[in-house]
Amino acid sequence: MAERPDILLIACSETDSNIYYATKFLAPDNFIFLRARGKTFLLMSDLEVDRARAQSSVDQVLSYSEYEERTKKRGIDRPDMADVVQTLLQEQGVKELTVPANFPLEYGDALRSRGFTLSIKKEPFFEERALKTPEEVAAIRKSQIAVEEAVAEAFDLLRRAEIKNGQIYLEGKVLTSESVRSHLHLRMMEKGCIGQHTIIACGVDACDPHNEGSGPLRANEPIIFDVFPRSSETRYFADMSRTVVKGRASDGMKKLYDTVLEGQELGISRVRSGASGKAIHEEIVGLFEKKGYHTGKVGGRMQGFFHGTGHGVGIDIHEPPRISRADWILKEGEVVTVEPGLYYPEIGAVRIEDMVLVEKDGCRNLTTFPKKLEIP
Repeated sequence: MAERPDILLIACSETDSNIYYATKFLAPDNFIFLRARGKTFLLMSDLEVDRARAQSSVDQVLSYSEYEERTKKRGIDRPDMADVVQTLLQEQGVKELTVPANFPLEYGDALRSRGFTLSIKKEPFFEERALKTPEEVAAIRKSQIAVEEAVAEAFDLLRRAEIKNGQIYLEGKVLTSESVRSHLHLRMMEKGCIGQHTIIACGVDACDPHNEGSGPLRANEPIIFDVFPRSSETRYFADMSRTVVKGRASDGMKKLYDTVLEGQELGISRVRSGASGKAIHEEIVGLFEKKGYHTGKVGGRMQGFFHGTGHGVGIDIHEPPRISRADWILKEGEVVTVEPGLYYPEIGAVRIEDMVLVEKDGCRNLTTFPKKLEIP
């Protein structure tokens, strides 16, 4: 087995998933992670050093202020971070380092000027992140349970609501994308998950897959719910989409829904270790074309199926692998979404999304929420 390269990360783990994955330590400010000679180190400020020693997963947590004093003894009166990192690297006998593509240029230039060799590695920086441990799968599933419970409550709002003049009223007030989104976010927060950019898009808004939706929800039109919160405790995401109609769906909408559901079931049936994400995606595209749902621009706007079938889920909401036009070979232990969609402003929009765990001879669906178009 090839020896693993020495790596250096300088980042904030609240926003950088690689350093969180490497350390399992959450902090709001930049800190230093080093893997050298097979051992892992954190260089932490006095504010965080004791907490890091108690909570992080690295071999050794070192005091930044102590290394600052060591650096001063080298004759540097006011050492900056690059000077302090240099002291640590020299102590560990490291001259060559691998850093991620988003490594801060300031520190990269400073370390190179001090004689260190830095090699950039593009994402995925840690390939092993794609292969989820049982603990990681459990964390994703826990987030998914929060999603399903919150969406069930949101659907109950629709179920209890009344239709008046084409709009949806609950207890005398018009239901809006914003009000339902707020309800969802509050419920998920109570379950330890934080939702952002949750999509509750109605009618023509739903034909733009990343339109979050706004304004009153309308009866007899499709409403896409795409809910993907992150656990405050574990930092792992979940992701689920459902399409519903409050009232009665048109015949065209019913056919569209049934076709997307057939495509999703086809995709899930094809997911297994060794399968080609590209082949799965293309088979779903072929099914939609065969059913008469073509993809392309109409009046300057994309219609049909014009996004990927799926993506990895973990510490990031979008991470490798992909089920799309890109050629990814799926591996046992990966968690991916299967979420085909069809979008036609004259008919409506449908997206249905589950998360599945790739297994040797198939996959395990981590999503248990029912799929039903109409809410009476």
